[in-house]
Amino acid sequence: MIEAPQPFIIRQECDKVAFQNGFRRKLGECGGWAGFSSTTVPGTIHLAAAGAQGPWFLALDHAGVVEELDIPVVDMLGPGLARYACETLGQVYTVLPRIYQLAASLPDAPLQEFKTKVKNLPKTTEAERLIVQRIGQDIFRSGLIDYWQGQCPLTGITDTALLRASHIVPWKDCTSDAERLDVHNGLLLSALWDAAFDRGLVTFDDEGQPQFSPSLSDSARAELRWQDPIPLTDKHRKRLTWHRTNLFVSQAGA
Repeated sequence: MIEAPQPFIIRQECDKVAFQNGFRRKLGECGGWAGFSSTTVPGTIHLAAAGAQGPWFLALDHAGVVEELDIPVVDMLGPGLARYACETLGQVYTVLPRIYQLAASLPDAPLQEFKTKVKNLPKTTEAERLIVQRIGQDIFRSGLIDYWQGQCPLTGITDTALLRASHIVPWKDCTSDAERLDVHNGLLLSALWDAAFDRGLVTFDDEGQPQFSPSLSDSARAELRWQDPIPLTDKHRKRLTWHRTNLFVSQAGA
């Protein structure tokens, strides 16, 4: 059973874990659930506990985060769209940074940031449009770094200078800014993989396994080393189908 109202120790621990992970706006408590939001990412979280030693409970109302958060949902009453249980407070500290990353990177947040930054910028000349595009690409890259937790999912490389924001459907082929800035339309790849992917010399199947073009030389293929397949959502798979059909060089010498 959740302790309600929250005793002092639980209330202090909820405040602390929320504040340290970017959810610094207190929304009050109801039925033992303390609510928090952020000034920098959308969505709210609620925290509760059965006692100072746990278990601890977390509730989320961000549909995109709920869809992608890879932890089991608990069947219990409470706020939000989904609720989760953590045996220890340490587990709450582990999962909240990922929740913040997902809230910051999923489609609506980058798009809203882009709209705000370019709202009053001129877009008449080619130079002006390139400035707007660069702003969008920087926001997209930041979103991918959050989404992929700062590493290339293929190689494990975490050196930011060596990571590239790789559009699956290229910027010029997207039909809207929402599509251009959707992190599901991107992969965070190391520079060599990005170059090959951008030119259609590699692509990925629905399991995230690389597929190599016959046009790729043996020496280049040998240098495209990887550790694990890319973990994909159906939204990634849909766009990768486009990439395999429209960009991938499937024949030698093409």
